[in-house]
Formats: sequence, structure tokens, C-alpha cells
Amino acid sequence: MGINLMSDVFEEGDIIPTRHTCDDINVSPPLRWDSLPSHALSFAILCEDPDAPMGTWTHWIIFNIPPDVKELSAEIENKEHLEMGITQGVNDFGYVGYGGPCPPEGEEHRYIFRIYALDTTLNLGPGTKREEFSRALNENVLDDGRLMGIYGR
Repeated sequence: MGINLMSDVFEEGDIIPTRHTCDDINVSPPLRWDSLPSHALSFAILCEDPDAPMGTWTHWIIFNIPPDVKELSAEIENKEHLEMGITQGVNDFGYVGYGGPCPPEGEEHRYIFRIYALDTTLNLGPGTKREEFSRALNENVLDDGRLMGIYGR
């Protein structure tokens, strides 16, 4: 079926607004979704740049989003634990929370936000990195979706 992941500030294939990048205040964009599988126990979101010079770069890991939550507002705080048991992992910049697009000068990259509906909550700590997060998803994904934006400098 697929989860429809959307943002009020950019659509699929559009430019991500500068305020959500390292060239401005570097805050997370608002996200919302639909198509919740009936037996989902949580959501998780991963944002990555597959065009990064050193390989896929992780910009955001956020998980244990309760199944009744259908959106994340903009400017989620960069702290380990949020309300309702929501937890954030470590991005490839080396800190917890969202780190926005920051491609090298003269390059335009794709930024893929992926949402996963899970049949469990993830037993992971706030220091979680992409590899551990990906292993934990393993066979627990009921459905997923994505939203891709671009940003260049």
C-alpha cells in the first residue's frame, strides 16, 4: 500500500527550503503521513543523502513515534528523548537529532526522508546510529513510504 509521507514546505522532488539546511537555522521540516497499518505499534523516520561524496550520509534518525501521531512539527529539538517516548539517534554529523542538507559547494544532492510503520517499538538507545537502527528495523516493518527533496549550494 505505501505510506504517503508529505511536508507543508516542499513536495516530492522539490527544493528543500533553506531554513531546513546548514545555510540557515538548520531545523527539521514539518512532516505528516497517512495510510497507517492497523496493527502498527510505532513509526520511525530516517533521512539520508545518497549523493554524499563519502557514501550515504545520515541526517536524522527518529523512532518510537506512537501510532496515533500522524505528523511532526517543524523544528524538533535536537535532544535524545522527546515527549511520548519518541527517541532520536545520532546523525553522521555526530550529534543527536536533525542535521539538515549541507552539500559541498557547487553540488545538488537528494535528501530522502523514509518513514517506517513498525509492529514493535525499538529497543534502542538515544546514541543509536544508522547501522544499529537498520538492523533493528529488520523484519518489523509493516509498511513504508518516502519523500525526496533536493538541495544545492
